[in-house]
Amino acid sequence: MILIIFGPPGAGKGTQAILISENYNMIHISTGNILRSAVKEGTGLGELAKSYMDNGELVPDDVVIGIIKDEIKKSISGNGFLLDGFPRTIPQAEALDRMLNSEQLKVNDVLSIEVTDEEIIKRISGRRVCEKCGAMYHNSFDPSREKGMCDNCGENLYQRDDDKEDVVRTRLQVYREQTEPLKQYYENADLLSEVDGLGTIEEVSDRIEKVLKSMAK
Repeated sequence: MILIIFGPPGAGKGTQAILISENYNMIHISTGNILRSAVKEGTGLGELAKSYMDNGELVPDDVVIGIIKDEIKKSISGNGFLLDGFPRTIPQAEALDRMLNSEQLKVNDVLSIEVTDEEIIKRISGRRVCEKCGAMYHNSFDPSREKGMCDNCGENLYQRDDDKEDVVRTRLQVYREQTEPLKQYYENADLLSEVDGLGTIEEVSDRIEKVLKSMAK
């Protein structure tokens, strides 16, 4: 089985992707994790990606497609894989179709997590990260015991550049302009399943599970 999960930044698709991959023993290919790892390691790709990510822009298609192509080749065997953060544009979707066709494979379903812009801004702009251990907090939903300090190691918490409200608004604008057209692309292919992203992790997971079970019928 090959699945795609997408939605606006902060919709919770990463969390749901992990749950799906665990429940169905699928490989989870996260473009965001791959790019952040490259940024942390200071590779050429990482430096290039960071310049776009810090401004809330999408990393260019040719860079992302090259990364994903390698990951897909490594993930073909087994129970399939779940793509999280790719494709994000129509050209990326077309490139993915060509990659899969060359291996006699195809996408089985596309899950679109639906969340309002107002909720997204609240979720993302409240995030805080420990500068030492990387622990994640949220000012409203999961605050640290002492404001601005990590519960685990006592180091300072900071706000990532791409979590700042002005950058979040730019990211949402980019998403609406460049990624939302994918919904029509996959709806035309009779692959799109929209899922309400509001509620608890468990509630959203249950909605996704109903979609995946309906596929098996």
